[in-house]
Amino acid sequence: MTATGLGGAGSTQAPGDMADPGFGVWADVVGQDSAVAQFRRSTSPQGSLAQAWLITGPPGSGRSTAARAFAATLQCETGTGCGQCRACRTVLANTHPDVTVVATDKLSIAKEEVRGLVMTAQRAPATGRHRVLIVEDADRMSAGTFNVLLKSIEEPPPSTVWMLCAPSAEDLAPTIRSRCRLVTLAVPSSEVVAELLRRRDGVEANLAVRSARAAQGHIGLALRYATQEGALAAREDSARTLLNLRGAGQAVLAAQGLVDRATAEAKEHADAVATEEKERFLRSAGIDDAKVPPSLRAQVRQLEEDAKRRQTRLVRDVLDRYLLDAHSVLRDVLSHQLGTGSELVNVEVAGEIEQAAAGAAAKTTLGLLEAIQVARDRISGNVPPLLAIEALLSRIAVSLH
Repeated sequence: MTATGLGGAGSTQAPGDMADPGFGVWADVVGQDSAVAQFRRSTSPQGSLAQAWLITGPPGSGRSTAARAFAATLQCETGTGCGQCRACRTVLANTHPDVTVVATDKLSIAKEEVRGLVMTAQRAPATGRHRVLIVEDADRMSAGTFNVLLKSIEEPPPSTVWMLCAPSAEDLAPTIRSRCRLVTLAVPSSEVVAELLRRRDGVEANLAVRSARAAQGHIGLALRYATQEGALAAREDSARTLLNLRGAGQAVLAAQGLVDRATAEAKEHADAVATEEKERFLRSAGIDDAKVPPSLRAQVRQLEEDAKRRQTRLVRDVLDRYLLDAHSVLRDVLSHQLGTGSELVNVEVAGEIEQAAAGAAAKTTLGLLEAIQVARDRISGNVPPLLAIEALLSRIAVSLH
């Protein structure tokens, strides 16, 4: 888990009705007009600022972006989230001393890490009016970890504001979510995501449209498709492979190849992070060579264990991304079977989608869509990924032909 100090002096005077949802620090919170209005009302003279917030929404909807924008508004020198003052700029740059952002790329957030966060919450702001704590992956806490957090959420110091981000309210313990003010984000449309890619990232218009459509409202994934060479092409190849599977043998080979690629991608990233963390630890301990003294070996072993957990999480994330893509392909097949006239997500493989639609009944496709969700649940529930993917692809290979 990483925790980054982000504070700044500032008034919380009302932003009022002066700005559109894209004003200042809210410019990148796209497609969330209702949520932005709710945040702004809370800082107005007529509103009330809750000290614990639960920000929910599907992956890629911009939960952490919205939380940071809200934190910047709380610290803004004008109270509007202007995006120009020093407080706004330091919050968005992760350098404000009174705003702490916590995220994890491992499977869970440990109790010890949350205890440190609770201690931070007890401190008075250094320069700003509020001490803000943002937990980007609040759904990755265990029941025991929620208990560590509960007291601070229930009775925070007067200047402390908690912001917990999770896919849904049900991902948090009832005792936690009942003490938070809920803000629910929607899936932004492909049009607003494409516009964001053009405006913020300078992506060419046609590529932005293709990437946003493929990402189905997931802003981070759309940026990946638009900026990572070969990412869109690889997605299209995967769609073709899925629709052209013939028999269990092909399905097993395809599943093995998919898991191997996911493992390699995850290992490359996890190894890079682990190497950086170990080097940083050794530097901080004043060790110049690779020989670690016995007194520090336990810490080094912990870093190695963290790397393994990070790789496990990343493998699941890569496979889940594939399953969401597969879901969009089969949804296109179902749309064609039902004659809905809806625009295809996967227009580049429209021919294969039409063939698959002709080879099976809509009821069969509905069953396959349910099977994808079952596979996602199994993988998140620690079923070996290869077994879950093999079972799914074998069923698709048999059902569509």
